[in-house]
Amino acid sequence: MVWRGNIKVGCSPMPRQLRIEYRGAIYHVINRGDRREPIFRDDADHLRFLDTLEEACTKTDWQVHALCLMYNHFHLVVETPNANLIAGMQWFLSTYTSRFNRRHKLFGHLFSGRYKALIVDGSGDGYLRTVCDYVHLNPARAGLLRPEQKLREFRWSSWPEYLKKPKQRPPWLRVDRLLGEYGIPQDSAAGREYLESCLEQRRMQEDGADFKAIRRGWCLGDEQFRKELLEQVHARTGDNHHAQTRRETTEEKARRILQEELDQLGWLQTELMSIPKATRGKSGSRADCEMKPA
Repeated sequence: MVWRGNIKVGCSPMPRQLRIEYRGAIYHVINRGDRREPIFRDDADHLRFLDTLEEACTKTDWQVHALCLMYNHFHLVVETPNANLIAGMQWFLSTYTSRFNRRHKLFGHLFSGRYKALIVDGSGDGYLRTVCDYVHLNPARAGLLRPEQKLREFRWSSWPEYLKKPKQRPPWLRVDRLLGEYGIPQDSAAGREYLESCLEQRRMQEDGADFKAIRRGWCLGDEQFRKELLEQVHARTGDNHHAQTRRETTEEKARRILQEELDQLGWLQTELMSIPKATRGKSGSRADCEMKPA
């Protein structure tokens, strides 16, 4: 484990997704059953998972913004005030696995490899809302609800908890940030009714295009958010990280070096692109790069 500024970068000898930790980071975490087998066999397993999550939140100070428990995988949107996603997930997954195996008289792995953790921009610009909507819409997307059923009817999601009064919710669920991104000023009956109507409308309009970055990306945020993350972790990326992250960090460094060279020459990138390829790089002056008459 290495700290760079206030960013902590996890290291491992196996090829994997880069793990970035910092105080206040928000992640969309997903993990599946080994060989896509079930991680929940009945209601008792769901409840045991939620009890284990509550213990993990107590130990780590995690704040959960959304969750959805499916047949063979789970989604979790979690904020880490103490930059401890890796340690917390190690305890959480191993503890639930042990309890699941003990109850069903099994042994061995329950989850398939490493969990995916998408880093989410929590600046209030709508990225948290996007990922929470994605999680809460999962039951409808998976065909677990009939068209006439409301999302609140799927029991194993944080969505029904959002629609309850504050004192009826689990202590680890934080709702204020999502309400804020929906522009709802108070956690009132009227506010919760408006919240439900918004997501049900989005359910009817969903075509999946808005969620492409969640499924395939490693971070969800604006360009500045991505650049800040890449700048922090560039020195730590190597062959044991996923190709997409390595490519993005390398490209980011190349753009920075190019811009520094252009600034020294007093050029604009548009001027560089207007120069024929055959004459580029032959001299450091603008005049020497101009085409000469035949």
